[in-house]
Amino acid sequence: MESKYCMVITTAPDREEAENLADGILGNRLAACVQLSDIRSFFLWEGTTQKESEVALYIKTTEACYSDLEAYILEHHSYDVPEIIKLPVTGGLPAYLNWLDSTTASPKA
Repeated sequence: MESKYCMVITTAPDREEAENLADGILGNRLAACVQLSDIRSFFLWEGTTQKESEVALYIKTTEACYSDLEAYILEHHSYDVPEIIKLPVTGGLPAYLNWLDSTTASPKA
């Protein structure tokens, strides 16, 4: 059974961009909740190891909003290739999941 809900993870280079992304995502009703966390990332980019301070965004939303959310992140993100990872939510408190439904925008027709 496919999940109706998902969590999307992305990162931003600093707190200001992360907060701007979160505000825009919520303002467009593409998610019900965005959590921010300061992190230290180690990754390979263009053949070398990078070590950067970043801010992780944990975005709680519905499958119906995912495509618009991905497009929003791509349009408003400063990275050439932003991290956008979608994780299915396979269970949860029914009242919380109902809140996700009622808070997010209905899919475009």
